[in-house]
Amino acid sequence: MFSFKSPLWRERDFLRLWAAQSVSDFGARITREGLPIMAVVVLAAAPAELGVLAALSSAAGLLVGLTAGDYVDHTPRRRILIWTDALRAAVLLSVPLAAWLGLLSIWQVYVVAAMVAAASVLFAIADHAYLPSLVGKPLVLDANAKISATESVAEMGGPALAGVLFQVLTAPFALAVNAATYVVSALFLARIRTPEAVPDAGRRRGWRSGLVTGAVTSWQEARVRVLLVMTATGGLFGGFFSALYIAYVLRDLGLGTALMGLGIAAGGVGAMIGSVLAQPMARWLGVGPAISITGALSALGTMLILLAPADRNGAFAALVISQILGDAFGVIPLILAASLRQSVLPNSLLGRAGATFRAVSGGGAVIGALAGGVLGGVFGIRATLFAAIAGLLIGPAYGLAAPALRRVREMPLGSDDPAGG
Repeated sequence: MFSFKSPLWRERDFLRLWAAQSVSDFGARITREGLPIMAVVVLAAAPAELGVLAALSSAAGLLVGLTAGDYVDHTPRRRILIWTDALRAAVLLSVPLAAWLGLLSIWQVYVVAAMVAAASVLFAIADHAYLPSLVGKPLVLDANAKISATESVAEMGGPALAGVLFQVLTAPFALAVNAATYVVSALFLARIRTPEAVPDAGRRRGWRSGLVTGAVTSWQEARVRVLLVMTATGGLFGGFFSALYIAYVLRDLGLGTALMGLGIAAGGVGAMIGSVLAQPMARWLGVGPAISITGALSALGTMLILLAPADRNGAFAALVISQILGDAFGVIPLILAASLRQSVLPNSLLGRAGATFRAVSGGGAVIGALAGGVLGGVFGIRATLFAAIAGLLIGPAYGLAAPALRRVREMPLGSDDPAGG
């Protein structure tokens, strides 16, 4: 992945986009950890208020996923990236300003969390649609692997950096540094010189039409349809898992928050490994089989935590190994599936298709989290997590059984159509 023979190392505009995304990724991780930290430390937020904070972030992201596709496909994508960075910086700066004036409240934190989450999802959808037009479809897999590597570094270092910032600068004012990451990202994006095909804004039909177009487009393309079904099942049963995972680690295994944090951070190492292995796995197994096989291996790797021994050291070792294996194999299908969508779908529809995938994944995760919480109370956390693992194997099994995906051996080279349409 990091071979200097890659032509992307000579593409200055891709390097600027990569740098922008890397800085923005760190900002996103600091925000994710920082807002709840600030709510607890500065505002003494109750558990119910923390639940509202998390729910507002998820709901805002899901809402944008449902409505943004048509807008992204009929607006210059780089402009969206710059303005979402600027919006996140401005919104976060309002927090230290309010604290300095003595006006900070949990209600403002709610609004900030929702706006930042919405802007982050819009950034992600626009970025997915913009990348093929910048590097060309033949290089999207290489580009996605490189971007995923720095996302992994941010996943490892972002939470730790958030902890240091919030300890040294105090919670509200640490967000000023967080805001600066988005400003730096916007400056990198502003330096990109490759012309972008200007979409025809007059052809916008509204978010409902965009949602329908994205869903129809994704369903009609046989290879993408398989990926959509896999995304739906992954989101649903991943929601089961995410709802109960932390409770299982803390209560059933008896690991403290510090050990849990270290174990989860090990997943960043696994994700880095996965980003390196994505292209070799696609060559060895074929693109379609690699998506399904590594997806199954990710679920099985995660299951190791449910087989952890009772002693503290053994439980921590199981947590670390499961995180590394689960994230290493989990990143590979994400990179390959995103690259496959970018390769086979027209550039002019990538925003709407990407929004469809976001909506399906997010909606499934919400349903799964609610159902997982109920089932965990009835059948127990461990039994429900085993059911979640079994559910996470459904998507990969379907992918292996579906000829449309199984027969994809190499990344298709679609046409680099204009971004308007």
